[in-house]
Amino acid sequence: MIQLVVFNLDGTLVDAYRPVERSINYTMKKFGFPPVSAETIKKTVGWGDRYLLQSFVGEKDLDPILAVYRKHHQTSLKTGSKTLPGAKRVLNYLKQRGYKIAVASNRPTLFSDLLIRHLGLKDYFDYVLCGDRVHRPKPYPDILKTIMLKFDLCPAQCLYVGDMTIDIQTGQRAGIKTVAVVTGSSTKEELRELKPYALIKDIRDLVKILEDINGTD
Repeated sequence: MIQLVVFNLDGTLVDAYRPVERSINYTMKKFGFPPVSAETIKKTVGWGDRYLLQSFVGEKDLDPILAVYRKHHQTSLKTGSKTLPGAKRVLNYLKQRGYKIAVASNRPTLFSDLLIRHLGLKDYFDYVLCGDRVHRPKPYPDILKTIMLKFDLCPAQCLYVGDMTIDIQTGQRAGIKTVAVVTGSSTKEELRELKPYALIKDIRDLVKILEDINGTD
């Protein structure tokens, strides 16, 4: 029986790509770098903001550049972020049926908390763990193993839901059934190639998967 459902945040439950794009290009302009397209930024998110910035500016003097990005992003994140269609409906379904709900995100804790509160999602989650609070972020399995330990559950009692190939890799390395949803950064073909437990086009399809696994309706 699945007792815990763990979600990635960006591209799975929420859409905050536009605020990320604004903060990236504000920072690029400030430090004299060329702008980056929205499509390129979307494909690069998911590994944490340090990796994201480093992809565009390199390692040299990264810390002051990252500091400017983060300061801008605290404001930018509050404009243009939104929950994805059906996300709150699914969270309500899980909450009403007694599932434990957690978040596993490589987005830094400060910004994950800000985003969750801004979108009114805080009360849905029993636990939020981010990549800056574990020894090794995704695609290493540390974040999911820590969450399982928190609830004293084994992999067979958990389900992980994400939108990127990095999420599938993380779930598989943790031994957890991983559902991939095609609403984020990775394409359907990229996700299918890694053979997730299930591939869905809409987060609302998760309900049927849980009913099939747990034998409930």
